[in-house]
Amino acid sequence: MNLYFRLFWLLFWRTRHCRKIDFLGTSRITYRALPSDCDINFHLTNSRYPAFMDLARTYMLAEMGLLKRFLKLKWMPIVNAAEFTYIRDIKPLKKFEIETKVVGWDEKYFYIEQRFVSERGLHCIVHVRGVFVCKGKQVPLDVLVKEAGYTDPAPELPPEVVKWKAFLQLKKERNL
Repeated sequence: MNLYFRLFWLLFWRTRHCRKIDFLGTSRITYRALPSDCDINFHLTNSRYPAFMDLARTYMLAEMGLLKRFLKLKWMPIVNAAEFTYIRDIKPLKKFEIETKVVGWDEKYFYIEQRFVSERGLHCIVHVRGVFVCKGKQVPLDVLVKEAGYTDPAPELPPEVVKWKAFLQLKKERNL
């Protein structure tokens, strides 16, 4: 239930009072690990990370000034793949920040990096691959980037994303 409250708070308050970032800028949003977010090991449970990441990506779109526009166009984001590296736990009642940024795109997918950080340092780093769809069809990346007002060439994907992308292709090929 607390994630519904956080979603409503995000949509009806935080997105109205957020700063502005450019398309490749880093979005930052702060949360606190409530006891209901934690597991029997007394740390943020693994299932909460993706839920917080969804909220952080929504907030990033709002900071970019794209959330209302994409909703009006009925463009819905879909996560295709994600890879998590957990470094240290987040204890109950501790504040943490999620840093979210677009790190690049290719002919089909966009790639986002999300980092969970606190005063203790980096807790988790995640790479997300996704698309936007409208009426069951993928929104072409060139259309999405143009709608975002970004006119420069696509940034070079980080080496870890390039290797992850190759790994995902290998998994796909081996399991067809």
